Amino acid sequence: MRPVTGGWWCCAAKDCGRYGTSTRDHPRGAPSTEQGGGPTAAEEWQRWHEGRVTAVAAPYGPLSLTGTHWLSDYPEGRIPAVPGQWREDGDEVVLTATAEDHVTVDGEPLTGEVRLGADRGPIDASRVAAGDRRLVVLRREGLWAVRDFDPGSPARRAFSTIDATPYDPRWVLPGTFRPYDDDRTVRVANADGVERGLGLGGEIAFAVDGEEHTLRVAVEPDGSLWAVFADATSGNGSYRFRFLRPAAPDADGRVTVDLNRALLPPCAFADHFICPFPPPGNTLPVAVPAGERNRVDA
Repeated sequence: MRPVTGGWWCCAAKDCGRYGTSTRDHPRGAPSTEQGGGPTAAEEWQRWHEGRVTAVAAPYGPLSLTGTHWLSDYPEGRIPAVPGQWREDGDEVVLTATAEDHVTVDGEPLTGEVRLGADRGPIDASRVAAGDRRLVVLRREGLWAVRDFDPGSPARRAFSTIDATPYDPRWVLPGTFRPYDDDRTVRVANADGVERGLGLGGEIAFAVDGEEHTLRVAVEPDGSLWAVFADATSGNGSYRFRFLRPAAPDADGRVTVDLNRALLPPCAFADHFICPFPPPGNTLPVAVPAGERNRVDA
């Protein structure tokens, strides 16, 4: 089956994967061990959590996103508070700037015109900058946008930490991955109020207190899985939905569902991300008081 790569609609070029140390569960679906004096599972989780907080608070982490500007909303090419003139031209975006715009492209001042494709690398390596700001070009379902990442954003200044439940081994669950015969795409609402396609490649089945539950998942090119889910705590003790990133299943389809590593989507940190809501079937009827719960400001 061809991998389904619809799991990152909330961000340009897998932004979600940028904001933290690895969000994957333990490799090949096997939980960590404490053999040989190595770190315990709780210690590994604590390092993961601290890495997430550090990455979210980084200069170009999700807190720095101050706007996602769709070029179709600006037919004249002038985006308020964003320097330069931007216009679509088929499979490219054309940026025109003068010396007064103080825009750089690939580290060099831009005076004139440059043609741009979608940025696919780290935010701090995006081609276009305006001082400390990074202007990131992205494309979704044929539409072009410019994202403005500003390390001085109010959200980044206000951020304190991520509220998360301490590690609990009860929430490390054995699961089974069931691939679909064919790729599937479902239309789901996104955080910006627009409905978009979400690619799905199968489902994972696991049991909570003896009752089986399933989550529909995307399959990434490296074989890892990605789920958007809600549960009985969503909007009542935790954010309205969360992400889960299990490692690739083994040859027999076995996968570890470590709900201690349920993580907040980027739109929990900035309103300008377009994170997808859970697809049908991905709202668990049970409470999952594990993993990341909410952003905390000072």
